[in-house]
Amino acid sequence: MPANVESMFYVRQVPWHGLGVRVQDAPSSKDALVMAGLDWEVQQKELRTEEGTPVQGYYANVRSSDGKILGVVSDRYAVVQNREAFAFTDRLLGAGVRYETAGSLMGGRRVWLLAKLPNEYIMKGDRVSPYLVFSNSHDGSGSIKVALTPIRVVCNNTLCMALQTAQRSWSTRHTGDIGDRMEDAKETLFRAVEYMDCLGKEVERLHGIRIPRKQAEKEIQKLLPIPEKATPLQEKNVEGQRRDILQRYLEAPDLRGLPENGYRLYNAVSDFANHAKPLRETGAYRENLFARTVDGSPLLDRAHKLILQAA
Repeated sequence: MPANVESMFYVRQVPWHGLGVRVQDAPSSKDALVMAGLDWEVQQKELRTEEGTPVQGYYANVRSSDGKILGVVSDRYAVVQNREAFAFTDRLLGAGVRYETAGSLMGGRRVWLLAKLPNEYIMKGDRVSPYLVFSNSHDGSGSIKVALTPIRVVCNNTLCMALQTAQRSWSTRHTGDIGDRMEDAKETLFRAVEYMDCLGKEVERLHGIRIPRKQAEKEIQKLLPIPEKATPLQEKNVEGQRRDILQRYLEAPDLRGLPENGYRLYNAVSDFANHAKPLRETGAYRENLFARTVDGSPLLDRAHKLILQAA
């Protein structure tokens, strides 16, 4: 398991991000909290200089289980405990919600949970399952985020399209009255059906954009340009990535039955973004891959725009 993944579980099949310890059944929030290694609290403790003088306006966020310092934050920072995140998601999704994965990254500084929504969607013959991801940081570096993540069931490719017509995420900073603003996040779930309906329409739209092989090659070249003053090694690496995406476009088993169109190309890029090994596989590779389900993938956003421009 990568070094930055401190604790995590997943249900049955290995998820697209490839992280965690396998369990047989999707757990309730109470069990998920323990199985994910998140049954600890963040305690705020006073900071002092070596001479013992209190540091005004700042606290250390300390993990209750082992006393580890997760980060230094201002006195305006409001802690959202792990159990509160699970309780919030329980309220958001209703009694009986089952968690597919949850875990801790970067030594507890970032935590998340992922729950499968009850409905599935069929989009041009594809079965798409929507998931809700809750992400939180305890070191002061990031916001609380809730995002809808649609995933093609057949291949575990994410379809996190940035749509102008519907939003898939909500976020807020750790300041002020967090409780009231977290309640506002329910709007994310209320908009889930709207987002999935708009996503279905966008899938239809991409299906209608014809992209034969030669044009696919050109669009991939635009997607992955060779940097100015690139070294021979950099050129070779970019060319290799281009070939990888094109090969997925032409030969991926789940795409062979699709016409040569925008949806097929988008999925080839998504397959590359989700499953291709990076040129340098660092310990944080899969952690970053999972993080993009919340934050979005710039590569997929660029691919989406290029395909629409090709119409």
